Amino acid sequence: MARALPGLDVIGSDIVSLPKIRPASLFGTGKLEELGAQLKANEIELVLIDGPLTPVQQRNLERDWKVKILDRTGLILEIFSDRAATREGVLQVELAALSYQRTRLVRAWTHLERQRGGLGFVGGPGETQIEADRRAIDEQIVRIRKQLAKVVKTRELHRKARAKVPYPIVALVGYTNAGKSTLFNHLTGAEVMAKDMLFATLDPTMRSVTLPDGLDVILSDTVGFISDLPTQLVAAFRATLEEVLAADLILHVRDIAHPETEGQADDVRTILTELGIDEDRPLLEVWNKIDQLDPDARETAETIAARRDDVFLTSAVTGEGMDTLLAIIPAHVQEPMTTENLVLAYAEGRKRAWLFEQDVVDDEKQAEDGTHLTVTWSATQKARFAKL
Repeated sequence: MARALPGLDVIGSDIVSLPKIRPASLFGTGKLEELGAQLKANEIELVLIDGPLTPVQQRNLERDWKVKILDRTGLILEIFSDRAATREGVLQVELAALSYQRTRLVRAWTHLERQRGGLGFVGGPGETQIEADRRAIDEQIVRIRKQLAKVVKTRELHRKARAKVPYPIVALVGYTNAGKSTLFNHLTGAEVMAKDMLFATLDPTMRSVTLPDGLDVILSDTVGFISDLPTQLVAAFRATLEEVLAADLILHVRDIAHPETEGQADDVRTILTELGIDEDRPLLEVWNKIDQLDPDARETAETIAARRDDVFLTSAVTGEGMDTLLAIIPAHVQEPMTTENLVLAYAEGRKRAWLFEQDVVDDEKQAEDGTHLTVTWSATQKARFAKL
């Protein structure tokens, strides 16, 4: 994960066994001194710990080792901050960072009794510095949430506008670095950032795609999921995943060549459940990067895919399997069509024009009582017609 952040030179890594977690420093005295000596000998400036640290643990480790410490949440925030491109993405990063920072103000002080003078206008006399800092962060959080609310409202307006043009939405989801953006680029001809790194995509990207059978769909690329995503990040980036909630079909893109592909898939399923995606939502598994499998592993994958109708093997790099994937999408996003006969009064020209705009008219005849039409349409189109 550290290599996903530009400017970091990863010197090495180590797995440390912890028989007992020390509340003050995480590690025991002996291990603390041993690691400190290694860091000093290698002139390390930043230490990343793949797990959560309490504010006290982080402060004490930085004091003892004389280095900057980042825990898992801090590193993910740094990566997110580097990747965010749209206004919403930037605001979501700021909100998550402030929520994280608010819990770690203790790092700035050796005790809670440090006070600054006051006239009583702001927070009262004798307000501790930490209380003042926390209040300032709370004010920033309120400001950003107001800005985010405006952005989300704009997104809702865009979604309503798209709903008037009944294009099905197909959302790509998957563990980070599974190849979603490369797949998205291959299918749409877009130039979305697609690199071999974590969180290359943070902001949702949408493009209209015409499938081989002529059906138009909206394809949505989303932020990559990751195991043990910190709570504040799940909340802050929920809006980024709103397109998944509105999707007619979800394509779960898996890096099938990754040694932890099953664990990654379980993490994605867990997050989809937490987002409120019900089991009835159409979902297909796209086993990507089959070009990286050895012959035996590929044969196994092909055997499994042959037995299941919800698994498709692809290579977003070579294009293998793309035609098969595209050909199956319409069956999962198109509503059942029914044929009905309608009679419109001659004064209902607007309704007649709408039916022709939707290209649902099979036959039309004029009679004394009005225009007789035979239409083949979906339940959604029928409901929209009733509102005209």
